[in-house]
Amino acid sequence: MDVTIGSQLDSCKPVNSNIGCPAQNGSSSIQDSHSPAAVSSDATLGRHLARRLVEIGVKDVFSVPGDFNLTLLDHLIAEPELNNIGCCNELNAGYAADGYARSRGVGACVVTFTVGGLSVINAIAGAYSENLPVICIVGGPNTNDYGTNRILHHTIGLPDFSQELRCFQTVTCYQAVVNNLEDAHEQIDRAISTALKESKPVYISISCNLPAIPHPTFVREPIPFSLSPRLSNKMGLEVAADAAAAFLNKAVKPVIVGGPKLRVAKACEAFVELANACGYPIAVMPSAKGLVPEHHPHFIGTYWGAVSTAFCAEIVESADAYLFAGPIFNDYSSVGYSLLLKKEKAIIVQPDRVVIASGPAFGCVLMKDFLQALAKRLNRNTTAYENYQRIFIPDGVPLKCDPQEPLRVNILFQHIQKLLSSNTAVIAETGDSWFNCQKLKLPEGCGYQFQMQYGSIGWSVGATLGYAQSVPDKRVIACIGDGSFQVTAQDVSTMLRCGQKSIIFLINNGGYTIEVEIHDGPYNVIKNWNYTGLVDAIHNGEGNCWTKKVRCEEELTEAIETATSEKKDCLCFLEVIVHKDDTSKELLEWGSRVSAANSRPPNPQ
Repeated sequence: MDVTIGSQLDSCKPVNSNIGCPAQNGSSSIQDSHSPAAVSSDATLGRHLARRLVEIGVKDVFSVPGDFNLTLLDHLIAEPELNNIGCCNELNAGYAADGYARSRGVGACVVTFTVGGLSVINAIAGAYSENLPVICIVGGPNTNDYGTNRILHHTIGLPDFSQELRCFQTVTCYQAVVNNLEDAHEQIDRAISTALKESKPVYISISCNLPAIPHPTFVREPIPFSLSPRLSNKMGLEVAADAAAAFLNKAVKPVIVGGPKLRVAKACEAFVELANACGYPIAVMPSAKGLVPEHHPHFIGTYWGAVSTAFCAEIVESADAYLFAGPIFNDYSSVGYSLLLKKEKAIIVQPDRVVIASGPAFGCVLMKDFLQALAKRLNRNTTAYENYQRIFIPDGVPLKCDPQEPLRVNILFQHIQKLLSSNTAVIAETGDSWFNCQKLKLPEGCGYQFQMQYGSIGWSVGATLGYAQSVPDKRVIACIGDGSFQVTAQDVSTMLRCGQKSIIFLINNGGYTIEVEIHDGPYNVIKNWNYTGLVDAIHNGEGNCWTKKVRCEEELTEAIETATSEKKDCLCFLEVIVHKDDTSKELLEWGSRVSAANSRPPNPQ
């Protein structure tokens, strides 16, 4: 985000000379002749937090009410520019904040103490893995209960209230426990600014008896945030750019590959600037799809080892030099550690570090600055792209279906491809949709999101809710497997309450297909639901919703036509019934390699 965020310590000073706070436990407060009543009634912790969220770009918060956060929610919804979206469960509220942050740059969710916090924590862990600044706000115990031996409800029955905090410490970059008003302003501002600086989730616990109390530090118009921008070491930047340019300029057929950390580094435009300058072919890692424009004339597809876009891996792995900008090489993105890459040929550019081949390494060099500096130093070299053009053969076309033939997945995605435009966005659920959606060609301006690092099944339902809420001018197309949908189905109801118009393709193949291809067993078969019947029951005549079961191409064509014409302003839910063994060829290959990686025997002791 371009807005400047951070806390000004001067804003913590009271607007008058009060040096006390409202009385607690019957004790009197210390004050001068000015009465605390002079403090505006809306100068409260709750309203301050609401205004800060609006200031950083959050217009919607995703919540589940509980007795510890009810007063806080009162004050959040009192902010005219902040919309509260009640979710069916905390996990989906967290997933929705994740989806929202992918578009807006920051998201927020509000839950209650421990039972809510430990429920949302899986979604927060996913946001942490994807470098998303999500503000996780928890309504905490009354301030009078801290430091006592009291046992509270919503806990595990011990007088220690730190269990939730300790759980969040490993999946957030900052934790604030606000149980007094004197430093609440500072703690809240520091948490929010840290989330934006680090692009990671933060945890804010606010005692349930504090949000409504006026206090001098919460003036009606808070001093704007002002984050100090991160800067590159100028000398290190120059040396790194010179060394990288020398390395690449002596190569015969270099390539560049974009990775998922382009987003956190805010370097997508700089990457395109580099591509325009150098003439190299450009590819993306699977988790970076959507971050690099696929209409770029030198775009060659997704580099994913053995399951790459056709002819992409051959060009990347045969190059004599490759620059990876923001990569994550895990077992999934490396197809079971089977990539044919050599360290001595690679330049690895991370958000604040550059490593050239087996050395040297340059720290305190920001990716955006480095790519822009490098673009000015590279000689134009189109050799690798010319090689790609020589070997490239256009994609084959799936065999046509016979009349009323059971629908095939490749036919389904052929039709989904035709739906895409600058006014759409794709959400791909963990599973075979990873591979089928990866093959979609994104028009300019078409959004694309999926969660590859964490890979939590069910993520897409909440993420679709949050993402669609953040981009009301786009129509979200979600591709969700039946097994994943069963985990988080409830919040289709929240989509209806919000008047969203997404198209959900529920791919019903009777089980966890991605798990089948890694390691099959009876546990991968699930109970079949009447999915359209379920969504009709959730709809219950309230809101705009249209459902349809699809078994053949003729029915699919008709359903898509209806969804994009007379039902274009409805939430459209299409249950697509396909054979249980109908998978992409990429999943078959990927699954066998990941299985081999998982089943490696222990090293000899």
